[in-house]
Amino acid sequence: MTKLNQFHRLINFLDRHAVFSTIAILLPISVLSFVYFYLNGLGLSYNDARSHLDIGRRVVEGLKPGLAQLGSVWLPLPHILMIPTVWNDFMWHSGLAGAIQSMIAFIGLCVVIYLILRRLNISPLISFLGVSVFVLNLNVLYLQSTAMTEMIFMFFMLLSVLELLVWFDKRKILNLIRASFWVMLSTLVRYDGWFLFIYVLILIGLYLWSRFNYRVSEGMVILFSTLAGFGIFLWFLWNLLIFKDPLYFIFGPFSARSQQQLLEQAGDLDTKGNLLFSTQIYTYSMIYNSGAFAVLLGTIGAILFFTDRRIKPSIRLAISTLLTPYIFNILALYLGHSVLYIQGLSGDTWFNVRYGLMMLPSLSIFIAYLISKIKNLGFLLYSLWMFVTIFSFINADAVTIEDALVGSSQKNVTEVSQYLKENATDRDEFILISVASHDAIIFSSNLPMRRFIHEGTGEFWKSAIENPDRWVRWIIMRTNDDTDLTFRSIKDSPSFTKFYLVASYPFADVYQLKPEFLSYLNSVQKLDH
Repeated sequence: MTKLNQFHRLINFLDRHAVFSTIAILLPISVLSFVYFYLNGLGLSYNDARSHLDIGRRVVEGLKPGLAQLGSVWLPLPHILMIPTVWNDFMWHSGLAGAIQSMIAFIGLCVVIYLILRRLNISPLISFLGVSVFVLNLNVLYLQSTAMTEMIFMFFMLLSVLELLVWFDKRKILNLIRASFWVMLSTLVRYDGWFLFIYVLILIGLYLWSRFNYRVSEGMVILFSTLAGFGIFLWFLWNLLIFKDPLYFIFGPFSARSQQQLLEQAGDLDTKGNLLFSTQIYTYSMIYNSGAFAVLLGTIGAILFFTDRRIKPSIRLAISTLLTPYIFNILALYLGHSVLYIQGLSGDTWFNVRYGLMMLPSLSIFIAYLISKIKNLGFLLYSLWMFVTIFSFINADAVTIEDALVGSSQKNVTEVSQYLKENATDRDEFILISVASHDAIIFSSNLPMRRFIHEGTGEFWKSAIENPDRWVRWIIMRTNDDTDLTFRSIKDSPSFTKFYLVASYPFADVYQLKPEFLSYLNSVQKLDH
């Protein structure tokens, strides 16, 4: 038996056991990636990763634990998934409570990419090559090692694409129900999922009304929208029940809209109202995340796919869902609902550049299709891509890591958190702080969540901002900054004069209660008794 025959037998074996073989190959890659970034101190570099972990922790531990701590800014599913593990201090402070979801999603995502390619009649070998385009990306391996939400969303999105692909081909109701379920889960992970819901709803509606009578079409559309939109309904209901306003997550003081308004006032929202610049910015973010060569190959593959008349129009419709991250992010930038900085193009630093990674699963699929169409030349192009990729690993060229370390997505809170470690660790007095502004400090201090009085602690917060000298020994805030809720709440309080500035850092100031007032102070120990 020749080596070529042995190779083809191996590929066929892997294809027959695609799910198992993909998991077996990728599990050690996923785990080793997490360990590598954890040991190098990179797994928690993103401020948002620490905030996600803190939200999950506040649900199970703190002065007022409970589901209400899920808040209103970020969608709840990633934090709910943390609950079984984030109670453990190691799982919390290592980031594993959040990273484990990303790791599972990463592996699942690779399986789904393979299944989509096989569904498109791409050979097993080329399908594995398509998966490798996604796997062999340092930005992917980094984000799957963090508590960020991108991997989870991409997993649910690709699952919905797979089920839509089968439904458009076979028109079995069970596949439509499954697709709606995965879309529903995506709407509870990122707001990108809300656009996915709208796009797929329109897609299904147009397809059905072009093929069937009104009654059948209406029934199918209602079926899909009821289940797929259920997560959106729950989020409106949640905001109504907890914050007395169903639109609180849109117009509330901690919403993305409020943050973007501040950026616009500062003249830092250049993409708003500029469609061409928004397209340029997001395209550059794709290139920085996926590589220029991969974007080029994927674009050619997409053009060939959507112009291939041998592919049924319904299949092309289903696959068009892969383009939704591109459309959504450009629209969000244009409307001023999102912000993305490309160093040297917009702003003087990186910010949210990871959004460009959302298109990599789609690019992987289109690159595999391109290889399948041009055969030998395709394998040559793949070899060139692999050559470029090797150098990106050698040079540790990952824009998501750079953003996390030096861009606006990171917050250097080391000095403040170190002060708390040195001065508050062996004590039991409370600390007044706003989680909206300083969640990263809370996480990096390594102190128990119950030591912090913040805006999510209800009556504790109200009492502390009225009489801080009776409740807290330390106050962490940005002095003279009204965007810091703590400063805005206590700046006019007479009790604030009983505190003095003990440390001033670029990111926040630390105030401590004067010694003569310590005897009147509440503490964790006093409350426990």
